[in-house]
Amino acid sequence: MVHIIGAGPGDPELITVKGQRYLSEADVVIYAGSLVNPKLLDYCKDGAEIHNSASMTLDDVVAVIEQAESKGQMTVRLHTGDPSVYGAIQEQMDAFGKKGIDFDVIPGVSSCFATAAALKQEYTLPGISQTVIITRNEGRTPVPEREKLRSLAQHQSTMCIYLSITMLDQVVAELIAGGYTKETPIAIVQRASWPEQKIVRGTLATIVEDIKGKNIDRTAMIVVSNCLNADYELSRLYAPEFSHMFRKASK
Repeated sequence: MVHIIGAGPGDPELITVKGQRYLSEADVVIYAGSLVNPKLLDYCKDGAEIHNSASMTLDDVVAVIEQAESKGQMTVRLHTGDPSVYGAIQEQMDAFGKKGIDFDVIPGVSSCFATAAALKQEYTLPGISQTVIITRNEGRTPVPEREKLRSLAQHQSTMCIYLSITMLDQVVAELIAGGYTKETPIAIVQRASWPEQKIVRGTLATIVEDIKGKNIDRTAMIVVSNCLNADYELSRLYAPEFSHMFRKASK
């Protein structure tokens, strides 16, 4: 059995209980060394065979897992965040399927949610935004025309933009061209949940200058939303005049 596990955003305590248990039981661990906090490997048992996939190809990963399977060993494939978001796991799962290798997926905390925690911010405020878009700017990986930032910006919803900090000037230009005003709040969080976490806030008009000299690199999340600086309606869930199946209205 292969367990594909989301390691969470960085803090080693943000892996799930199930993920930690499988990691501690694994005979073979293949981890995304360029992103996963190496402290997570402290959960591995003595004698576990550990591979850093940063220098491996898909064929290399499958070969290691095939060998482990032939020995009856349990393997953990450890990804950063949640494996389903920019995790490149579909091609791995398809390869496992073709080889007849059984696997499951253990979800993890994605960096967009660790970013919300760092910002102490709810993304879905009543009257402001009830939609969260997870996306990225076009770079080496193409983006369909209908999913370009300029098109998505028309919704005026909360946007969590991955893998795009090195193109921040382009990101800002596309968001403004799509409909966000220059005064729209934006926040950048580098290494959310890590000890060296860094937060920079601004507007679309100021953010490119705001991050200069801050050493913000590729591990940063971009959040643009009016929820970052807004007066909002209180939730109806806790309103005294609002009835639901667990509480009757007081008025």
